[in-house]
Amino acid sequence: MPTGKGDAMKARVFVTLKTGVLDPQGKAVEQSLGRLGYGDAHDVRVGRYIELGIETGNRAEAEKRVDEMCRRLLANPVIEDYRIELSET
Repeated sequence: MPTGKGDAMKARVFVTLKTGVLDPQGKAVEQSLGRLGYGDAHDVRVGRYIELGIETGNRAEAEKRVDEMCRRLLANPVIEDYRIELSET
C-alpha cells in the first residue's frame, strides 16, 4: 500500500543458489529435459523471482531498503546470491 513517502519504484529480485551449492531441483529439471529429448540442456539451476513495489524518497533509498529485505527475508545469504533491478512505476 503506497504511503505517500516519495517516488514509487518497482523492484525485481532474482535469487539463485551460490555457485558450488548443490541444486537438486535444477538437477531434476535437467534430467527431465533430457528425457523429453533436450539432452543438450545442462548445468540447470533453479531460482526465484520476486517483484514488489516500494515507496521511498529516492532510488538510492529504495535500493538500500530492498537490499535489507533480501538479507533479512527474501534470500538466505549463506547459500544464495541475489540481484536487484529497480525501475520507476
